Amino acid sequence: MDALKTSPALPRSAAAGAFLPRESGLAMEPCRLDQPMESKRSPATLQIALLFRRLFIFLGTALLTIAGGYEMYGVVKVGGVTVLEALLLAFFLLLLAWVAFSFMSAVAGFVVLATGRMGGLAVAHDDPRSELSSRTAMLLPTYNEDPHELMARLRAMYESVAGTGQGAQFDWFLLSDTTDPDIWIREEMAFIALRRDCGADRLYYRHRSDNTARKSGNIADWVRRFGAAYDHMIVLDADSLMSGETIVRLVHAMETRPSAALIQTQPVIVNARSLFSRLQQFAGRVYGPIIATGNAWWHGPESNYWGHNAIIRVRAFAEHAGLPELRGRRPFGGHILSHDFVEAALMRRAGWAIYMAPELGGSFEEGPPSILDFAARDRRWCQGNLQHLAVLPARGLHWVSRVHLLTGIGSYITAPMWLIFLVLGLLISLQANFIRPEYFPKGFSLFPTWPQQDPILAAWVFAATMGLLIVPKFLAYLALISRREERSSFSRPFRVLVGILSETLLAALIAPSMMIFQSVAVTEILLGRDAGWQVQRRSGGEVAQREIYRKLAAPTLCGLLMGLSAFAVSLPLLLWMSPVIAGLVLAIPLGLATSRRSASAGLFATPEDRQPPPVVLRANELAALSRIEFTGALQQLREDSELLISHLESVPRENRRKFERIDVALATARAKIEQCDSFDEAVKWLDKSEVRAVLSNAAVLQRVVELRCTGP
Repeated sequence: MDALKTSPALPRSAAAGAFLPRESGLAMEPCRLDQPMESKRSPATLQIALLFRRLFIFLGTALLTIAGGYEMYGVVKVGGVTVLEALLLAFFLLLLAWVAFSFMSAVAGFVVLATGRMGGLAVAHDDPRSELSSRTAMLLPTYNEDPHELMARLRAMYESVAGTGQGAQFDWFLLSDTTDPDIWIREEMAFIALRRDCGADRLYYRHRSDNTARKSGNIADWVRRFGAAYDHMIVLDADSLMSGETIVRLVHAMETRPSAALIQTQPVIVNARSLFSRLQQFAGRVYGPIIATGNAWWHGPESNYWGHNAIIRVRAFAEHAGLPELRGRRPFGGHILSHDFVEAALMRRAGWAIYMAPELGGSFEEGPPSILDFAARDRRWCQGNLQHLAVLPARGLHWVSRVHLLTGIGSYITAPMWLIFLVLGLLISLQANFIRPEYFPKGFSLFPTWPQQDPILAAWVFAATMGLLIVPKFLAYLALISRREERSSFSRPFRVLVGILSETLLAALIAPSMMIFQSVAVTEILLGRDAGWQVQRRSGGEVAQREIYRKLAAPTLCGLLMGLSAFAVSLPLLLWMSPVIAGLVLAIPLGLATSRRSASAGLFATPEDRQPPPVVLRANELAALSRIEFTGALQQLREDSELLISHLESVPRENRRKFERIDVALATARAKIEQCDSFDEAVKWLDKSEVRAVLSNAAVLQRVVELRCTGP
């Protein structure tokens, strides 16, 4: 993608509609959560098999929780159960149930992979050479992302689909919600260059000035304008990549399964460049298969949606997945942030099947490059998942869909629960050490009452709980080495085992800091603080040391306070809590070490590192090419007539009405422009919000570019 040079003006007819096809919209209205939806469809499922699968998961979870709770009661019952001990037991039961639930799904995934009997949708066996009869739209939403890298990924996928011979069945839409005016114009420049290089007219670009409802609103806007022309849409993220073979197989699966509304792939993390992102990439690649396979095994046609790298039946989505605004103020009210879970639940409520295809492959994404970036993304997801508390009571939802919503909520609520659990343990120890016990309570007693717990039994309960967390990792290792193709795609089995041990140690040290971050996030949300819409730093981003020191100071302080409290009780208690305390005290060194870019993956190498898939390799090659030269939004439009004509055609015509709300930024920009004698003055005087307003108004933009230029 060479730098775009100034081109002669296109005829108006050539530029007209250059960015978008003719509109063909579908109605998409917000659904009602307080009214059940009459199900007109009944997907064919193996109900008896699913019943036994779900009994295995939930009965196993219940038995493990009861057994662990009974043993924990044996720890605290010696000498009577105090109020603090009762609270400790209650939190332990809730947390153990959460761990046991994940453990049972992992065991199921291991058994399925070991026996070779997949429990999800067998999409991997669909023939990618089958001729497709349907039309599919590839949707790539973006918000202030790097246009050069975005177009590299888009072009790599476009070429990969074209390589299957079925590219004519796909149209590609770059759906921009970008607010930065410079990035907006760079997107348009890169898009024009992309269309020229590919020589194709099935590539489209739409910029939305009104960012209502964020990504879900972006997709809904596309459905209302263009959805009727397509049978399916494959929704991507800005960092998504999918191979052409996978895309064609997904479409074929939808054509041959008319009851399906959505098929979700399992994205694999690629392009990790820092130690932190390599840890995520390695963990997802090694442990992900048994978790996703286990979930698909018992979810059946009530699976979930992760918001990207999935194919969706457009009419089912338009008719049943319109999201309502939640009542009340932000952060709980307003537009639903984590829209994917809710959209899947609403389509399943209408009788459509939602499937997961974990064995498919060819689906990729990137991960956050540091603990801080992971925590920032997690903060937004936390708010979105806690919003689901308002969706849970919706009438008519399938009970498995409610489990998905509860799982999303629980993934964040458990962080403050673990913190409270640790604090309760400290308080009980401090109470026993510093508060004088009442050995002879009021009333007749032959023997004194000694405050104590059973330390040996406590050690066994702790070991068993840790086992539920660690055993799935080794089951994932056994599943990996038991399959010849998977085993050969990694490095030597012993090296993978050492990688698992190293990842487990580092993850255990990082986990306490994430517990603090998530606990703070939950607290902020409960206090009414909105997360906003922040731009994500992708895998290639660098983190400033000052930012690491500032943001990891709180976990470090928590670790010091917890360590001092434990040491004040006894050295054994300090040693007992040392894994958590060490992770918190070392938060800053860990943050610095894991955010640095590393040239080699080392122990955490994955098959995608050793032999990058063609679509990933092609995207990286394109991203490494020289970038388009850029001088500024207004300057670029003035210099490039082709870009200016295309941009003006894409901007909605002004339709002013009496007494309508005044756009303050546009009004200010108009006033400033009227006082400017030259183009250079206007460029210097207008701020970013005003430039954005000018770019959205054809008449004002033309007025600006027509100003005389005083420069050379």
